[in-house]
Amino acid sequence: MHLTHLSLTNFRLFARLDLNVPRRIVLLVGGNAQGKTSLLEAIHYLATFTSFHVHHDRQLINFLATQEPLAVARLVADYQRGPSAHHLEVRIILEPNGINGGSRLRKEALLDGVKRNLNEVIGHFNAVIFLPHMARIIEDGPDERRRYLNLALSQTSPAYAQGLSEYAQVLTQRNALLKQLGERGGDPEQLAFWDETLSKRGAEIIKARITAIQEIELLAARIHNRLTNTHEVLRLVYLPAYDPMPQPSKQYAFALNTPIDRTSLTQDQIRQGFYQKLVELRSDEIERGVTTVGPHRDEMRFLVNGVDLGDFGSRGQVRTTLLALKLAEVEWMKEKTGQWPVLLLDEILAELDVQRRKDLLNFLKESEQALLTTTDLNLFSPEFTQQAEIWQVVSGSVQRSA
Repeated sequence: MHLTHLSLTNFRLFARLDLNVPRRIVLLVGGNAQGKTSLLEAIHYLATFTSFHVHHDRQLINFLATQEPLAVARLVADYQRGPSAHHLEVRIILEPNGINGGSRLRKEALLDGVKRNLNEVIGHFNAVIFLPHMARIIEDGPDERRRYLNLALSQTSPAYAQGLSEYAQVLTQRNALLKQLGERGGDPEQLAFWDETLSKRGAEIIKARITAIQEIELLAARIHNRLTNTHEVLRLVYLPAYDPMPQPSKQYAFALNTPIDRTSLTQDQIRQGFYQKLVELRSDEIERGVTTVGPHRDEMRFLVNGVDLGDFGSRGQVRTTLLALKLAEVEWMKEKTGQWPVLLLDEILAELDVQRRKDLLNFLKESEQALLTTTDLNLFSPEFTQQAEIWQVVSGSVQRSA
């Protein structure tokens, strides 16, 4: 898979950008705050319809455009997926809502000229992005790791994205009923329908995460082992809020460093167990007014030589693990979809030693298309730059170097 053309209108500092994109490695060179990272962000947004940089999509719309009553940011991509060419357009629309001068934001997606639901389009174009601040996937709270998993899985399976959306809707309804029963009383059996629906959707998510984490771990551990010269062993540990695997004891949970293989569990087994757990917890959850167990509270941890990086990892260990994770994601996505995702790397070489730079650059040669940003072209070897196309990015404009 590779981009052939990219057009941006009122996205970030790009009032207008129109580029043909070569099927090779592209180096985006320029100073800070010139638009290099925003260009990568735009390409990744076409794959996931979300941004790792901002908390609200309205921040993606060019500031000057937001001064108008109707503001629209447009991202348009032409790309090749296998033998077929496709055209994808995403619109981020900020429009008046008619209430006290307020506004509302909505998104639209058109694939090959046909307007589609976002969950149907996500993952049709694939991209993997590495940003320095993505260390928060390892260092911050479990919501960051769930978000990482959800974005990766949604790109490889539209059904996962749809199931995740439906799970969130059911969870909202169940929580509302729990709160109502806690405040006003009533028959707890009213929860039966929501328990059944939540356990069905939740089992789909849990099963998908079990499989994905094991597959990504195998790839990431191999890459990480090479990056650390075989000195360190990486493990990804899935800690589901509802664990479908029977516990060895009623008193003790599995230790963090205990290898657990849940892949033999069927989706129906997970669904039945999850439903029973929800029934067991009804009284407590009615009192609390919230669903306390389920994939919305899942956790994943990163261990290196048995040490939890989220608690005790050094900056270098976190950086290397994140790099291994993202490179593994590229390989995993290729295995699942049959297509190389577009690889987007932001200032990745700045903190890598010489050998790890070589390893990374060799890996990039295997990919179909990669875009890298840098403020210092000297970080790349002459041999590498000769094989790449170099673009200069200045104040929201892009020029190809001669």
